[in-house]
Amino acid sequence: MADYNTIRAAGVSGARTAQIDEGLRAHMNKVYGTMSVGTFITFLAAWAISGLATTTDPSGAVAQISANTYLTQFGSAIYLSPLKWVIMFAPLIFVFAFSAGINRMSAATAQLVFYVFATVMGLSLSSIFLVFTGYSIIQVFLVTSIAFAGLSLWGYMTKKDISGWGSFLIMGVIGLIVASIINIFVASAAMQFAISILGVLIFAGLTAYDTQKIKSTYLEMAAHGDKEWLGKAAIMGALSLYLDFINMFMFLLQLLGNRE
Repeated sequence: MADYNTIRAAGVSGARTAQIDEGLRAHMNKVYGTMSVGTFITFLAAWAISGLATTTDPSGAVAQISANTYLTQFGSAIYLSPLKWVIMFAPLIFVFAFSAGINRMSAATAQLVFYVFATVMGLSLSSIFLVFTGYSIIQVFLVTSIAFAGLSLWGYMTKKDISGWGSFLIMGVIGLIVASIINIFVASAAMQFAISILGVLIFAGLTAYDTQKIKSTYLEMAAHGDKEWLGKAAIMGALSLYLDFINMFMFLLQLLGNRE
């Protein structure tokens, strides 16, 4: 892991170290700013799409989902038809495609693609407004925000090298994906509870790990004068923290959210 001791040992000190420190603050502000905008886009898109998918007017409605709420034709298409599987897995496919193609993008293009991805994620998450009460969604969002801020701050400030967590956490994510797919068909409440608990723990760890990795990546690039990748590195860092936040939010919502 690159840190200031490593930089000084390499002969970078004084004004150069101050320049790197200022650049690091700007880089992290770019990461958190991009991630925050993406998160806002996701929840705004989810809320707007859920509004288009439901109605309180039974005339012309396709299906009733609660006492006074009905699905529109649009809602039926995205929640009841086979299209729901495409919408469900679209964000996962999008992430892999984005990661594979970012080398061929400019930083501006990568940022635009990230915001498009955030909109697609909003479509995928829009059903939470049908399943959970609005109050509990806001409540869990605030809890997630506080937890995320604390974990990310610790990952940024700690002197402990936590880079060794990466392989275990990624294995945990793969296990969560497999278990979640299986539980789509099994529909076990006990399995869903276990998945949610593990999901919160894994993405809490990833929040700290990814924050330290973003910081370390910047220091390595800055120490070697590699500025070409810094713009794209900020977007990829924002994507990593965005995914940590969204997944932690969803698992906490499964545990703490009040259902309609």
